[in-house]
Amino acid sequence: MMAKSSSISDRGGYAEVIDGHDLTDGKVEATKLPQARAHHGYAAPIGDLWVTSVASDAPVEGDAAPDRIGLQAINADGTPAGDVATCTAVHGEAFSGAYLATGCAEGVLTVTDGADGPVMKMLGYPADLPAGESTGTLLGSKAMQVFLGNYGAKGPVVIDPVDEPHFRYVELPFRRVDFVLDPANARYGYVLTEDGSLHQLDLLKAEVTESVKATEPYSMDGDWNDPRPRLAMAGDEIVMTDPNAGSVRRIATETLEEVGTVEVEGKPYNIAVAGGSGVDHGAEGEEHDHEGHEHGDEAHDHAHGHDHNSKVYRGYFEDNQIADRELSDWAGDWQSVYPLLRDGTLDPVMAHKGESGDQTAQEYRAYYQVGYKTEVDRITIEGDAVTFYGDGEPLAAQYASDGYEVLTYAKGNRGVRFIFKKMSGDETAPQFIQFSDHKIAPEAADHYHLYWGNDRAALLEEVTNWPTYYPSSLSAKEIVDEMIAH
Repeated sequence: MMAKSSSISDRGGYAEVIDGHDLTDGKVEATKLPQARAHHGYAAPIGDLWVTSVASDAPVEGDAAPDRIGLQAINADGTPAGDVATCTAVHGEAFSGAYLATGCAEGVLTVTDGADGPVMKMLGYPADLPAGESTGTLLGSKAMQVFLGNYGAKGPVVIDPVDEPHFRYVELPFRRVDFVLDPANARYGYVLTEDGSLHQLDLLKAEVTESVKATEPYSMDGDWNDPRPRLAMAGDEIVMTDPNAGSVRRIATETLEEVGTVEVEGKPYNIAVAGGSGVDHGAEGEEHDHEGHEHGDEAHDHAHGHDHNSKVYRGYFEDNQIADRELSDWAGDWQSVYPLLRDGTLDPVMAHKGESGDQTAQEYRAYYQVGYKTEVDRITIEGDAVTFYGDGEPLAAQYASDGYEVLTYAKGNRGVRFIFKKMSGDETAPQFIQFSDHKIAPEAADHYHLYWGNDRAALLEEVTNWPTYYPSSLSAKEIVDEMIAH
């Protein structure tokens, strides 16, 4: 999701940073982010700053690496921009939604971008997890705000950075070999164990839903660097290396049956898949199929005025049908639906979804808890002025059109984000706002999903959190009725 990425030079005392967008143009120009001391760690962009692992000042002998003791926000020149947050034995990091997560001996340290810089919070391991273990490998979902991590030899752990319980442990019958998240259907992950079994893991329920025999056993005894199967996702298939067979197996996610193999020379050691957006919320349930939007899930919650059967609404249109839109299309006084979800007002909507969808009402509620989440309960738009009402004083700024971006999804359908850039106003108001309302040409919105932040490109990658707004003139009952009707 980040436009920039970095790698730490274990001996150089710096991180090398490359701009991911430049890679598409064949450019690989690295800049150096100074570190206080050479160590085996990482650096990651958070807002206008960087968050990096910090090494101990204690002396080491020979080729030993210094101990990693925490995380710290730093400026681009390497100078500190905050205090060191304790995170002993820093290992493994991933992004999901608004969160960066890092494995520590004490727990999982989360980082978010706050008004005054990165905000760090330790999620301590609960007492009901096996003692003496920790998380050192993390995968972050791109479509739900959730992480999947290792914990001990057998158990993956599902980590919710926002709501308790933060950790849900799943014990497997054999030691874990590798695991992967499904980017096309965010509900599932897959874990291979040393007996050769492939397990489908439901992240919402934190339980194994299906297991199949996928390959011969691969013991976790021996050197950690020995060739063992590795997993990756390619559309609706799991691709798995099989070093002893000299092949890559293709396994369908729908049936967990092998649908083909690719013979390779020698023993494949690792695997990666490139290309595609990886986001196909249509797989989440039939109700999503008509949208395929990057947030996918809220498509069926719309006010009257949408033609849900139109090709445009479902994301199938020609480029010549798209036209620039003015901010006046979203003029008015708007209320967030997140408070209605939190106080139970939308429970009938979740129950309705549970009756017709492939998840329970509780599971849908958890899903929307991530999608609707926001501290901005009200937005007013008048002329070029946008005012955000939430915690603290209202933030107001003037915005002008910055064009639009067309996003293509894994299913082949598309969506349009209409983007506006801040021209003046409160310093802490977001630099960019991006509207998505399933329209592609000038027309008044009857509800919308809004993305805001200071990084235009990063916002386009947001698929987890989509604050949703309806007219403030609508009563809670009217919003419920409209959501159920659609």
